[in-house]
Amino acid sequence: MESAIQNTILETYTKLNDVFSSFAEDEINIVPFEGSWTGAQTVQHIILACSGLPQLFAGKTEKTTREPDENSKKLDGIFLDFNTKYQSPENIKPATIEYNKNDLLASIKKVQTDLFEAAETYDLTLTCLDAKIPGFENFTIYEWLHFAIVHSQRHTHQLKSIYEILHKK
Repeated sequence: MESAIQNTILETYTKLNDVFSSFAEDEINIVPFEGSWTGAQTVQHIILACSGLPQLFAGKTEKTTREPDENSKKLDGIFLDFNTKYQSPENIKPATIEYNKNDLLASIKKVQTDLFEAAETYDLTLTCLDAKIPGFENFTIYEWLHFAIVHSQRHTHQLKSIYEILHKK
């Protein structure tokens, strides 16, 4: 039986895949406006932010002494507020290179599969001790999955805007 979070992972990455698939190959590396990422860079940023999570879950963890989803609402407030702009941490900034659409689509699929399987494999209530997001305490596995979802939803929204800008020209 699939959990609610697994369904949300599938929905989120299917939508991301659909939006990115709508770009023509020759559009993915176009900068839509000054200071913006390309569609490809936006997708690469999601991949960089989410692809290391299963390794994190397999690392050091401990039993959680609070609600396992306590930080979810705060994450929603940050990532689903589309009017506020944030600077990406350096370690997940996408390189300014020409990307290949099929490679990125395959990476999105791998992230989706890895997160879906992790949601099934790990005890989502455990707290991960090997990494932290600045301004937060250590996340539970559930909260890391929730982060991956809302972060990807945020950038799928951005991707839609980039697509619309490219198609207005």
